[in-house]
Order: sequence, then C-alpha cells, then structure tokens
Amino acid sequence: MSPATAAAPTLLGEAPLAPEHFVRIASMLHEHAGIRLREGKEGLVRARLAKRLRALGLADFDAYLAHVAADRSRAEFREMVDALTTNKTSFFREHTHFDVLRDDVLPACTGPIRLWSAGCSSGEEAYTMAMVLQESLEPAVASRARILATDISHRVLAVAKAGRYPADTLADVPKPLLQKYWRPVDGGARHEAGPALRQLVQFGRLNLMEQWPMRGPFDAIFCRNVMIYFDKSTQQQLVERYRQLLRPGGYLFVGHSESLTGLSHQFRYVQPAVYAR
Repeated sequence: MSPATAAAPTLLGEAPLAPEHFVRIASMLHEHAGIRLREGKEGLVRARLAKRLRALGLADFDAYLAHVAADRSRAEFREMVDALTTNKTSFFREHTHFDVLRDDVLPACTGPIRLWSAGCSSGEEAYTMAMVLQESLEPAVASRARILATDISHRVLAVAKAGRYPADTLADVPKPLLQKYWRPVDGGARHEAGPALRQLVQFGRLNLMEQWPMRGPFDAIFCRNVMIYFDKSTQQQLVERYRQLLRPGGYLFVGHSESLTGLSHQFRYVQPAVYAR
C-alpha cells in the first residue's frame, strides 16, 4: 500500500463515537446520575468528551470507557458528568419566582429560614436568593437564614464558590443591589459577591440520585430546569423526596419548561412552575 493510500492515524480526541459507545455512556449517566441522554445527542457527546480523550492521551472511546470503568475513585466519571451536563443559568432568571419568594414564602416563615437551590449550577440562582433575603428581612432575621446550594458538577461549583462573574452577566441585577452587594474586581471586568451574600450561602456537591445528607424542613426548594434531564420515574422519586423535606406549606419551584403534570404528587398548584406542600 502506497503512502498516498495508507489510512491516516487517528488524532487524539478525533475518534468516532460508535452507537455502542453512546449506549454505554447514556446507560452510565442514567444509572449513576439519573440524567437521560436522548437519541440525537451523539454529536454533543463526542464533541464534549473529545477533550477528555485528549487530556488522558487516549486514542478512542473503547480505551476511554475502559478507563472510566477501571477508575475506582470515580474521578473520571465525575469529569464525564461535568462534560456532559448543561449548566445554563443567570441572575434573576424567571424573575416572578423571586417575587413569590419575597411576597409569599418569607412572610410565612416562623423560624430560621432555610432554602435549597438544588442544581445550583454556577451559583447565580443562590446569590439571587441571597439578595432577596437581605432586601426582605430584618438584619437579625437575615443573619440566621441559610441557603444550601448543590450541584453534581465540580466545575460549576468552583465558579459558584469563587463568586466572581463577568460584569455583563450581572446586567439583570438592579443597579442598587449591584452597588450594595457586589464589588468590582479586575478593573471592573468582573464583580465579586460581598460578605452579606456569602454568609447566607453554603455550596456543596450532591448527586440527586444518591443519599441526601441534609435534613429538613426547608421553607422552599428551587429545582429549576433540572428535572427536564430525567425520565418520569426519576422525576416522580425526586418530587416525593422534595415534599418530605419541605415544611407544611413550603414551596417547590421548578422551571417554566417543567411541571408536575403527569406525576402523582400531593402538592398544591400555586402558579406556573410553583407548587406548595
């Protein structure tokens, strides 16, 4: 065979994703993280995991899946989850939910306020909740409030804990709140969350499919634009687990592209994407 007709070597990260590779990856993601990869996502999976193949010096997906299976620390599985999960969020996203938090949830609280941002991504939701609390509560009450913010992705949690964001991503934060709770850094290119917000929020990694270490009751749980990645059976289990952790009368917020329709539940409908126990 002449050099002109010889097969070119496969570049690291450029190996094809065979159907059986996609099935195995989808099965692992669903079994361990509850996330459902639908058909048609093959291109996304190959593109996002190509970086992992290059980082590990692996030539193809057979070698990569063997590496994931052999890694008892599960560190590479966590890297795979990080690569395949989408973490789109913003400050005051679906802003009517924060009106409900201010006007309905907080006035009904009788003890130390506890909120949970489940699937907090890079932290914008949790810091928005913190701004609402600081603006709505007396200082002594706000100082005792706590927001638990969890996500399965180490990558986005690192961003959340750092609390530094490009200035343009805070465009939806009202200017008085921006000046009050954030400080410019890097010559104004980014803004950093101040201590008034940081003292309210505790970030931690949590796989929603595993055992939950925290105990209720929570006054409200925000699980927005998370359950769309799960099948009905997993959604059903999550909704019941959330209900058990909410105080009577506590609120569950889901994304506007989600609802509890089609699930068996004991929540009372309040308004689109808002339910009360």
